[in-house]
Amino acid sequence: MQKMKKILIEYDGEYPNLCSGHLKVWLGNDFYDFGQYCLSSGGSCYFENDYADEVVKQGEWSINEYSIPENFPEEYLDDVLKVINEEITWGCCGGCL
Repeated sequence: MQKMKKILIEYDGEYPNLCSGHLKVWLGNDFYDFGQYCLSSGGSCYFENDYADEVVKQGEWSINEYSIPENFPEEYLDDVLKVINEEITWGCCGGCL
């Protein structure tokens, strides 16, 4: 059984465009650059009552498959996503409204 490597992340996305950040991941001493715009929000944003009321729901992040570095070990993907969702404020995919 493989020993779990320490996972560190660095992300510079900021409100209102949380999804536009650059994600960097360290697994132990190994570095992986996921690039910019690599996260998608599970949240949503819409209007009700003839656009009188804005509704914003924040949701968990997912990683865009095209952003995963070719040499990234897939067995760590779920663990990295867990850290992302614990450490990065959830977006609403509409914060730019």
